Amino acid sequence: MHGSGSSPFKVAIVWRGDARARAEARPETSRFAAVFASLGRYGLAGEPVVWVEGQADLLRAQLMAVDAVLVWVNPVTDDTGAGRGALDAVLREVAAAGILVSAHPDVIDRMGTKEVLVRTREMGWGSDTHLYASHAALVAEFPGRVAEGPRVLKRSRGNGGIGVWKVERAAGSDVLVQEARDRSLRTMPLDAFLTERVADFAAGGTLVDQPFQARHLEGMVRCYVSGTRVAGFGAQHVTALAPPEHGRAPPRLYSGPEDGRFQRLRGLMEAVWIPRMTGLLGLEPDELPVVWDADFLLGPKDASGEDTYVLCEINASSVYPIPNEAHDALAATTLRGLADARARWTARRA
Repeated sequence: MHGSGSSPFKVAIVWRGDARARAEARPETSRFAAVFASLGRYGLAGEPVVWVEGQADLLRAQLMAVDAVLVWVNPVTDDTGAGRGALDAVLREVAAAGILVSAHPDVIDRMGTKEVLVRTREMGWGSDTHLYASHAALVAEFPGRVAEGPRVLKRSRGNGGIGVWKVERAAGSDVLVQEARDRSLRTMPLDAFLTERVADFAAGGTLVDQPFQARHLEGMVRCYVSGTRVAGFGAQHVTALAPPEHGRAPPRLYSGPEDGRFQRLRGLMEAVWIPRMTGLLGLEPDELPVVWDADFLLGPKDASGEDTYVLCEINASSVYPIPNEAHDALAATTLRGLADARARWTARRA
């Protein structure tokens, strides 16, 4: 451990940029100024580190000199599917050297892809969700499912609505397809739509589908979590898969973990769903990211008239912005992880 005695732990905050952004990076002027401020309140020394594609050696040298690495880099940046494979390779090296990395790429692979919807579908947040590991499986199974009602088909990795489609039967063999990213509508033969999906399975990609939720226009609740504890909420109307006449969604409204509207959801997350999820995914509680979120739509009301919640996705790789209250929560979780690591390191030396 680099931090020892009275010297503070060093925490790198990593985001994507170019050489100019790296040269100009300052804690107080960066997008993550509030994160740096929270780390400082907890006695942690935050250091800005800009990941520039193709400069893995420089990044490795920077990260090997800190105690923890907190990463805000999207796995997918555009329609080309540009990813973060080179970055993840460095992060794995850094973590193997004993430096805390959040979120670790292996943790993102388990909880931050759409496949988590299938692996946790028997939980209380689950729905009739299916995984297609090959194009042949999609062609064989999807037509029967969409015949029973509208489905939402999703690439295993994506953000900002990239690779998400609502599909429902139209006349004859046609389907009505809506793109989540731009809300465009197409009526086309189902076979033609399925043929388009061949490319989604390149390089080991998968597709997941789940039932379209009829109450989606009533809003989405984003539950922000730090480690195993809820750190706040974001509420917004969602129109990504709504008819075009509904217009664009207003901005998300943030609130802290004590928001009275969402205490039932908070209780389910902390007492039931997070512990069960970690077990199903083979994760330890202390492996969960210092900040992550779960997006929920409203499902059918239960027998007592209470809302149910249906998980749409988990975001684990680039969760920002966040509620004000979540900044101190992530700093506290980071400090706790570092303190635990120091205790283990000290015990090994004794």
